[in-house]
Amino acid sequence: METGEEFGPWLSRQLKLAGKTQAELAEELGLTRAAVSAWITGRSTPRPTVMVDIAKALGTDLGTVHTRTTDTQAGLPLFWHHRRGYPDGGRDLGNAAAFAFDADVQVLARETCQNSLDERLDNGRPVRVCYTLHELTGDALKDFRKAILWEDLLPHYSAVSETAGNQKVGRVVDAGVRDMLARDRLVLLRVDDYNASGLTGDDYADGKFAAVVRRQLESLKSGHSAGGSYGLGKATLWATSALGLVLINSTLSEPHEGRQERRLIGRLELPWREIDGQAFAGPAWFGRPDPDSPGAEVARSWWADEETVARLRLTREKDEPGTSFLIVGAHDVASLDEKASDADDEPMDSEEEGDEDTRDIRRMHRRLVEALGRDFWAAMTGGGGRPPRLEIYVRAMRNDDEVVVPEVRVDPSVEQPSRTRALRAYYDGATVERLTEAGQVAARSVPLKVPLLGGARGNLGTHEAVLLVTEALTDADQKKDGPRNRVHSLRGNRMTVKRAGVPNLPLGTNPFQAVLLVGEAVGESAPFAQEAEEFLRAAEPPEHDRWGQTEELTLRWSPSAYRRISALTYEVNKAVRDLVARQPKRGGREGGEALRKALTVKKKPRAKVPTGPVVPELTDLHATIGDDGEWRIDTEVSIPRGGDEIVPMVPVAEVDVRSGGRPRLKWAELVAIEGCEVDGTVLRFTPGARRAKFRGATDVTSHPVRTMFTRLVVELRAGKGE
Repeated sequence: METGEEFGPWLSRQLKLAGKTQAELAEELGLTRAAVSAWITGRSTPRPTVMVDIAKALGTDLGTVHTRTTDTQAGLPLFWHHRRGYPDGGRDLGNAAAFAFDADVQVLARETCQNSLDERLDNGRPVRVCYTLHELTGDALKDFRKAILWEDLLPHYSAVSETAGNQKVGRVVDAGVRDMLARDRLVLLRVDDYNASGLTGDDYADGKFAAVVRRQLESLKSGHSAGGSYGLGKATLWATSALGLVLINSTLSEPHEGRQERRLIGRLELPWREIDGQAFAGPAWFGRPDPDSPGAEVARSWWADEETVARLRLTREKDEPGTSFLIVGAHDVASLDEKASDADDEPMDSEEEGDEDTRDIRRMHRRLVEALGRDFWAAMTGGGGRPPRLEIYVRAMRNDDEVVVPEVRVDPSVEQPSRTRALRAYYDGATVERLTEAGQVAARSVPLKVPLLGGARGNLGTHEAVLLVTEALTDADQKKDGPRNRVHSLRGNRMTVKRAGVPNLPLGTNPFQAVLLVGEAVGESAPFAQEAEEFLRAAEPPEHDRWGQTEELTLRWSPSAYRRISALTYEVNKAVRDLVARQPKRGGREGGEALRKALTVKKKPRAKVPTGPVVPELTDLHATIGDDGEWRIDTEVSIPRGGDEIVPMVPVAEVDVRSGGRPRLKWAELVAIEGCEVDGTVLRFTPGARRAKFRGATDVTSHPVRTMFTRLVVELRAGKGE
């Protein structure tokens, strides 16, 4: 019979769980304490007849003692351990990390799927991620609440509700509890990944388990191409729960305590609360009491039986390594906003027919599919002998067996048809130098100059990123691809990091979509691919949705390192404009010459050219609000005739106010387009140029209020811009 953990460590833990000493076990067995000590230290093992007596003493069956793949059910029961209030009176009114993200299933999908990609086992097979929306009502809900010891949690939820008016987190939790009780309904959202590492390591020491379950702001991602680096993404799990509750079941890729399957733990995130004069700091854990902790008051993970896992709705479909996260009371604020905006007299889609609860589940299902297809289409795309790195499935059900939406596999060619076609053409070696026919994919190399670490002058080397451009063939493609004429940029983990439009496109440009492959997305053997990965990873904020100035980039490279990214963006936009520009037809020059001769041009007398330095003037400004709430501007500058010297100018962005000084905004990006170059925040103009163009994006962190409530003022100033 195949066994799990070594007998000595297993028996030692069972004695602690049962509250027995070695001497007490020896007395029950009619043996000496030295004999029991020899078993625990591994110097000997008990005879088969003694195994029967050990099973009786531990209150379990003989098979459990022989296999040792689970703990005995005797001893310390499951419980909730709530962290005590701080002795100094400090209060945490919520997990600050959760405020970095919205309670949005699309945000959750991006962060959890990125984590699964980063934890994929390096065996040539994709990681499989499954999202299951599960609505519980009636008896099924009662059974689930009993399994999570709801009656033990209720006093804590009641205490939070009493002070909910003064706490943002408290108001959300209070609304979630009231909704569940009033409607007798609870929505679970389970995220399962397979062919992933699982939560390996000790409950408390350094490892993946402790990083996710015990700690905040710790990321143990390895490899240059990993998407996460801040340790914030896991907070989306708790942010998406209206009850602040997440249960976890992990199958480990490396044994812990001699076991791999059904390692369970639960974590609750509540604000500070007080019950019967006892203060509680915030988080709580669901598990077995740790006999090694004082008074066995700390909850640790446990190896659960299949029945307990089923009652907690955490049963995994396969025995492959990976982790299941169950979000209890899943809610989607963005979906509720969409629901309110759709409450018109328009006919209902067939996919969203049914009662209100069913429509909510279907709407969340659709939003999950949309987000996963938009952000991870490249990771799900294979070709040229390269298998996809990711497979994603989404389904919805009710009360364990009723199917609300059958399981669907997210298809990148359906969700992002043009970009998927472009990436497959690159993998298959079927790209062209220029677009001449419908359906073609043009490829162009664009340089990224990787700087030296530590702010040293010069470049480590030039990494050649790859730009792919293809026309959107049909109206259906254009609808699925999203906004036209956009560039999706991605690194080695194949998650879309940046989505940006291309300014100053030629008139009459056919709709297109573009993909920028950087770092190991070009190929792991590409020159300076790993260095580019490390550089760009440091340039990503916690949302991993753009590249720009970050604190890590400043500390590890230099305050001006972000200019390399601005230069890359400039080269990308320049290459796109060249690839999508319509080529002149033959005879076009003759037609143009004939038209020129048919026109009469009256020449004005040449004006006197002034002497001295020339001061450029801002003559045209076009501003929009970007996807992240930043101001994005395209400008045109007029340069008067004059002497040889053109005064360098500093573009200044400010918030317009009725009185007082205007708050000044920082630039996240300044890119020269024509007739100038950007040196930090200074525009230096090309000698002899009559006009110049540049574009920029403000740094959202410098905005005093939300952009939609402000007006923008942009000026060109000489000197240092003061």
